[in-house]
Amino acid sequence: MPSSLLLLGLSLSFWLALRPLSRKRRSDAIPNYSERVLVIGASSGIGRAIAHIYAERGAKLCIVGRRGEELETVRVECEGLLKDAEPASSNRVVSIKADFSDADDMIRVRTVLEQEWGVLDTLVVSAGVSALQPLLHVAGVDGQTSDAGLPTVEGVRRTADIALAATKGNYLGPLVSAVTLVYVFPDALPFLYLIFLACPIIQQIPFMSKSPSPSIHLISSLAAVFPAPTRTLYASTKAASLMLYRSLSIEHPNIAFSYLLPSTVEGDFRASAVDSGPTREADPNKHGLKRTAVAARAVRAIDNREGIVFMPQFYWLGHILGCLWPSFVERRARRKYNFPL
Repeated sequence: MPSSLLLLGLSLSFWLALRPLSRKRRSDAIPNYSERVLVIGASSGIGRAIAHIYAERGAKLCIVGRRGEELETVRVECEGLLKDAEPASSNRVVSIKADFSDADDMIRVRTVLEQEWGVLDTLVVSAGVSALQPLLHVAGVDGQTSDAGLPTVEGVRRTADIALAATKGNYLGPLVSAVTLVYVFPDALPFLYLIFLACPIIQQIPFMSKSPSPSIHLISSLAAVFPAPTRTLYASTKAASLMLYRSLSIEHPNIAFSYLLPSTVEGDFRASAVDSGPTREADPNKHGLKRTAVAARAVRAIDNREGIVFMPQFYWLGHILGCLWPSFVERRARRKYNFPL
């Protein structure tokens, strides 16, 4: 098995290295300064760093987040970066306070963008929540002891409520965003496209379908493909949104979907936790990926239409190893999260 895995790893590494070279550059269809970009979850973290990158490129930028004061700070930062862009950009930053899991809020976002731009080229979904506790701990039971007892009704209800909060932040938010902004346009029926061109009323309906190179990017997590203790709710909801977008990409092949799966990223992961309690792994601010590096990799994945991207890249091999040798990956996960073996 080891020699087979080595050969497979070398072959796939070579393929991954050459894959971007075989694609036509997206910038040939959409110059950086005219790209219309919506970043959801831009008030902090990776989303904020992604907004900075697009502002530096002179793009037409809309930032969305739930926290108004933080969002205004990011808007001012991006306005300053636009002025320093090469060439200097006269584009302004559109800032909208909204909850991406709320249908009314997202319809309002779409309406504003239809009025401002009439079309959307790039959608980046970078919002989400964390969950840090083993599932039975959420229910009030210590699952590591033999005399822990059974969850009470209140404990089960609390677990269900927290699961709903995790689902809202990590699954319903991406779902509502996609349903609101992706236009169902049947590519296989060209005569409908002629009707679309001829009818001004119909032209008001499509949104991303008007773009010469529409793209949707989801900031996901390695937890979406690697099961981990203490991340039961987080991993399951992240996996759900990843599969949602991957399936959606098959339904809409005219839109380039890409997904970034980073390992632990610097920052206060506890701040967005829907449950409560301490983290078990090493301090992410000492060992986590830099947000700016994650943001840069996300934008590169969008530019190159790369599909699924692991960060660090070698984790794709771990994903394959998890299928071939799951017990090894599970032991590593327990060790990382200081979970009893």
